[in-house]
Amino acid sequence: MPPAPPCPCCSGLRYKECCAPFHRGEAEPPDAERLMRSRYSAFALREVAYLWKTLHPDHPDRARPQEEYLRGLRAYAQGHQFPKLVVMDRKAPDESGLAQVLFFAKVFEKGKEQSFVERSDFRHDGTGWRYLSGVTVLPKDVKGPPEALTLATFPE
Repeated sequence: MPPAPPCPCCSGLRYKECCAPFHRGEAEPPDAERLMRSRYSAFALREVAYLWKTLHPDHPDRARPQEEYLRGLRAYAQGHQFPKLVVMDRKAPDESGLAQVLFFAKVFEKGKEQSFVERSDFRHDGTGWRYLSGVTVLPKDVKGPPEALTLATFPE
């Protein structure tokens, strides 16, 4: 029997022990970083229903019809490869409940690099952590290697 595949979130764990329980609805990610990792894996594995489920109710895409949003996500996920995720920094929830994660996502579309760095905001909705918003920058717009950024040095 071949070994279980590694998780696309690059945690070093096997998918079945990492993001699979979240994608299957068996558990909620315990913190913002695990939610972010599970969302990256969901893009890689085309788990678009999970991406909808983990959008915060205040995210602007929640105002769109669900099927329209899922169609767009499916098309995006099918046209891209997601080979690597690097989490550079994280901030625990502040007094308002906002948590942040800074990551570098390696993404390719038809062999062309579409990678980006994102500072993501997350908030718990009473059920689980949810993606609220994000600010992205392209690696070419970062001084030095993108993996060296921190939340404090992220360009505004």
